[in-house]
Amino acid sequence: MSKAIYIVTTEPNSGKSIVALGLMHLLLGKTAKVGYFRPIIDDVPNGKIDNHIDTVLSYFNVDMKSEEAYAYTRGQVVQLKNKDKDDEIVGHIIHKFKTIENRFDFVLVEGTDFSGEGAIIEWDINVLIAKNLGIPAIILASGKNKSLEELLGNLYMAYDSFMEKGVEVLSIIANKVQPENLDLVTNGLKEKLPDNILVGAIPINYTLGSPTVKEIAQELDAKILFGLNYINNQVGGFSVGAMQLRNYLTHLKKDSLVITPGDRADIILGALQANISTNYPNLSGIVLTGGLIPEESIIKLIEGLSDIIPILSVAGGTYSVTNKIGTIRPRIYADNKEKIITSIQEFDKYIPTKELAERLITFKAKGITPRMFQYNLLQKAKSTKKHIVLPEGLDDRILLATKKLIDADAVTITLLGNKEQIKSKIAELDIDLDLNKINIIDPTKSDQFIEYATTLYELRKHKNVNLAMAQDLMEDVSYYGTMMVYKGHADGMVSGAVHTTQHTIRPALQFIKTRPDVSIVSSIFFMCLPNRVTVFGDCAINPNPTAEQLSEIAISSAATSAAFGIEPKIAMLSYSSGASGVGEDVDRVRKATEIIKEKRPDLKVEGPIQYDAAVDAKVGLSKLPDSEVAGQASVFIFPDLNTGNNTYKAVQRETGALAIGPMLQGLNKPVNDLSRGCTVDDIFNTVIITAIQAQGL
Repeated sequence: MSKAIYIVTTEPNSGKSIVALGLMHLLLGKTAKVGYFRPIIDDVPNGKIDNHIDTVLSYFNVDMKSEEAYAYTRGQVVQLKNKDKDDEIVGHIIHKFKTIENRFDFVLVEGTDFSGEGAIIEWDINVLIAKNLGIPAIILASGKNKSLEELLGNLYMAYDSFMEKGVEVLSIIANKVQPENLDLVTNGLKEKLPDNILVGAIPINYTLGSPTVKEIAQELDAKILFGLNYINNQVGGFSVGAMQLRNYLTHLKKDSLVITPGDRADIILGALQANISTNYPNLSGIVLTGGLIPEESIIKLIEGLSDIIPILSVAGGTYSVTNKIGTIRPRIYADNKEKIITSIQEFDKYIPTKELAERLITFKAKGITPRMFQYNLLQKAKSTKKHIVLPEGLDDRILLATKKLIDADAVTITLLGNKEQIKSKIAELDIDLDLNKINIIDPTKSDQFIEYATTLYELRKHKNVNLAMAQDLMEDVSYYGTMMVYKGHADGMVSGAVHTTQHTIRPALQFIKTRPDVSIVSSIFFMCLPNRVTVFGDCAINPNPTAEQLSEIAISSAATSAAFGIEPKIAMLSYSSGASGVGEDVDRVRKATEIIKEKRPDLKVEGPIQYDAAVDAKVGLSKLPDSEVAGQASVFIFPDLNTGNNTYKAVQRETGALAIGPMLQGLNKPVNDLSRGCTVDDIFNTVIITAIQAQGL
């Protein structure tokens, strides 16, 4: 089953609550624990609870606190966006969502309401949130005061907008449709939308579309004088009692709200009598304006009556109060069980819930989003903190990344270098880095220096390395850091911001060595593209791998991909697809593919295949129609280092993709190399994946 669904509307007052309540009821019939989350809520006064959250949590008895069920208020989001802190917004929303997801079998996510300050940016925010959470959406629009063309066009545009951003849409629902137009709307949607999109239309319901006396009392900040037991009466309309009683009585209608000055005892008593008379319709309540309270004798008379409808007292004048009542937007709140039950019944009646439940159960995301991938990496690293050594302790970027890593509480860090120089550099950069939270080791002054040099001598003496040579080598930070990993004094090493790749990995190849089942060390990059994360290999280590080496690189990359939550579908890239190409290079890729299929028949692999056929569904279908990989590859194996290195950099620069890596594969313990042009974020991410490798993945 999909772990979550996102409800989004295209406009205010679309009746989103009916879908949220109906879905919650449906989901609780399929799974025991359903959580609820609103990324952004309307601003609420201090001490108050968001109405949507209160209604869902209390009615369905969801085991959550109200503050757990949302990430931001609308005002907070506007302030952060004005400071260009979109990443912070998305990051915190993901964190809150994942916290709920970990506790529940399913999460119902409800988008924003399009009201108040910042409404103009809400559509983009909803698309962005759904995309980064990596969950499918249900799109809702209101048919009220719209032509058929306007309603359908609105929903088509919303569908296209979500799909273009890589958000899967499960269902499209039109709400508040005139009953006689239900078939017109559903048929119109089915004509232009793909068959896999479930469509539905819900007729306008005037009970749900009208406020209750309680809502009016809250909006007017009214004092409730009488009738608290009937405060949830539905208001079907309202009228002002300004004329004489004998004339006003003829204007009363079913569920009408009477608005009159507080000193009009005749209207008040007449309305109360009409409410209990079989000759007049039942009324919903009475609003007394002007801050006027009936005289004591009238109050005493009213107190003696039974079944008194709500009587409210407000401070404003009759004209202004009447105008305000006319603009009150009805809501569904926790103690209005009638509206909640009606909403659930309407949803069940007009939406094909059986088919919707089936789609929720069978939905499978096509990939993981970049932001969710990064979030999962950080959480995984934090779950079992590892000790990572950074040999280039004097580099500015290393120190800035160390600050981020310590603040994230993701790893334990050791920096190598002269301790006083590192402290001076931290002060120079004005980094608020607590030195008590990091280790700084000067290799030549270390208590382990002789031990490490002796160990290196024992490991390399068969290569004519004597003790003096071993001591010279151990003064090198790369050798010292690698020996820390070898001895178990650190769990992994990251270097290369200053040093070459060869300088970084030579010590690892000399004495950490490869795992027993691996004959070649290779590398991959996690390519965080706009809508998904893929694996590129080998882009950093092996210049011209043989067919056997290519097959091993692919198998290692598939294992890495799976370990990091990406289903491996391997594309063995070449300048030709299928059996059409000839030549030494394409034959080498073809042979590598055959070796993979022989060694690991469980893996999905295609090769040789061109890049466009590997990523584009239409091209893949035309070139390799029976392939399980064409058009949906997630692991890309390049035929040589020249192709791989240039391709990953081209994709990174031209698309703005984040490239995390390179991550080395095949060593007994994790050692990873940085590019000398790396950024602080590159270092941060590489340390994180190194820590995860050290956990045994």
